Amino acid sequence: MTAADWIELFDGETPAGWHARPRTYGTLWPGGPEVRDAIEWVPFDYNEQAALHPARWSVEDGALTGRQDPDARGWGGYLVTDDVFGDFELELEMKPDWPADTGVLVRRRDETWEGIQIVVDHRSAGSIGGFYGNGIGGFHAIPYCLDVARDEHETPVALVLDDAETSLEPFDPAKKELLERAGNPEPFLAAWRFGDWNRLRIRCVGDKPNIATWVNDVFVAEIDLATMQHPRYDAAVVLETLGPKGHIALEVHDNDPQMGDRRWGPGAACRWRNIRIRPLSQ
Repeated sequence: MTAADWIELFDGETPAGWHARPRTYGTLWPGGPEVRDAIEWVPFDYNEQAALHPARWSVEDGALTGRQDPDARGWGGYLVTDDVFGDFELELEMKPDWPADTGVLVRRRDETWEGIQIVVDHRSAGSIGGFYGNGIGGFHAIPYCLDVARDEHETPVALVLDDAETSLEPFDPAKKELLERAGNPEPFLAAWRFGDWNRLRIRCVGDKPNIATWVNDVFVAEIDLATMQHPRYDAAVVLETLGPKGHIALEVHDNDPQMGDRRWGPGAACRWRNIRIRPLSQ
């Protein structure tokens, strides 16, 4: 691998090559019910309201930075690449506040929410480096859940394993069983730099892709979407929906009645820099 193999997706100064999209919902899976019909708390006019209050994206100190609209908190959005990509390795650095529920989507459709999310759920009961099926079955494939340790002033200082006894959403072992391989939490926790920059690497290969993730060179998780079994996931139908190529997107999550500000805190931001991609032969 040489430097010439890599394509820079962010110039460090402008959002050139990216465009914003509101966080609107579609169906839970191809041919399935609309999110607003299936989930009680989602209002009927959710998509209209989300379009009116999109996430705010800017370039700050050399980083693409996403926040909820400060004048209408609780809504989210995406920053989406203009180009589409098939098989690739993607590297980027991330610095999310606590709490900030964010992520990287691959094989994403441009104007709809379907795609494969690599979660960066930097919050209680969250996970970093696992997977979620946006609009393609809602599968949640993660190796473990995280929480935060606080100092004597109640300031968050480090990630720790989530405690099932006090968790907002206790870890379900069935989520780990969806993975082809699962990393151990101890080396991840030792490598994570709280409040600082951390490097995420994603390898995505195949029309029904195999996707693997590393954080600071520590293996986190691998999923095989050609063979994964989930009640609402059909690999052939999802390939028809997503195709063999798609956009890459960065996420600002919305809030919900269950977690509220514990999902995305007041004034919280996610930051991304040194974003580059290496296309792989298909």
